[in-house]
Amino acid sequence: MPGRYRLPYAGTELTRRHFIAALSVATLSGVGLSRCSFGAQREVVAASEQVAATSPELLPPPPRAARIQLPGGVLSSLPGAGDLLALTVDDGVNSDVVRAYTQFAKDTGVRLTYFVNGIYPAWMDHVDLLRPMVDDGQIQLANHTWSHPNMTRLPLVAVAEELRHNHDFLWKTYGVDVRPYFRSPYGARNAHVDKVAGDLGYTTDTLWSGTLEDQNVIPEAEIVKMAQAYFTPQAIVIGHLNHLPVTNVYGQLVDIIRARRLRTVTLDDVFLRSV
Repeated sequence: MPGRYRLPYAGTELTRRHFIAALSVATLSGVGLSRCSFGAQREVVAASEQVAATSPELLPPPPRAARIQLPGGVLSSLPGAGDLLALTVDDGVNSDVVRAYTQFAKDTGVRLTYFVNGIYPAWMDHVDLLRPMVDDGQIQLANHTWSHPNMTRLPLVAVAEELRHNHDFLWKTYGVDVRPYFRSPYGARNAHVDKVAGDLGYTTDTLWSGTLEDQNVIPEAEIVKMAQAYFTPQAIVIGHLNHLPVTNVYGQLVDIIRARRLRTVTLDDVFLRSV
């Protein structure tokens, strides 16, 4: 039936039925993303301080008047010709990496979109650092589901609960309604997932045209190589908030962006909101 999975008004508490369904999803999805070890706190802080000391100011985002209508459906690159780069970063497995990425944005002016899995403690750990940047629009939050399951393998009610639970978490924690943007974990999607998501107001599955390939631990030089390949005009590039190597190459990422005269943007910098 139309609207079967409709979200309650943002901020509404989960009903007992929703809560039980969310617990079921957590059980189904209990094994999934591997966690990397925490640590190297001093190295991450040093890397952020180095970026702040050496990186010149980046180009600003385009003016609000330049925003265009969101086409809807799957989005994998920014439309038209231009000088924009949408750097989108997923998950949040490692709290140190979330903090370092956010500090990197604060220090350099890089604009980012975070696709959040609310199950990870990082999103509560760094509210004080992150929320002011969300409020002023430099960092945008979007829905990556609560616990990162392959939604094509879940019952439809569990798909709805994954999106709804994460939606409510982001509203209660950061005060933002992140619709219409979501990202299907692993890029796994089908017509049934699209229908459930659309009924909840999540009408734009945001995929990517380039990747840093850092969903697993890879050498720092490989991350830079991927940035050199994919930091191109109108690209949507995916990275991850999971492993420490990327925190040591922020200066090199900024150098590529600056040398190519790219403007980093959030999705809201490019598209008009329809929700």
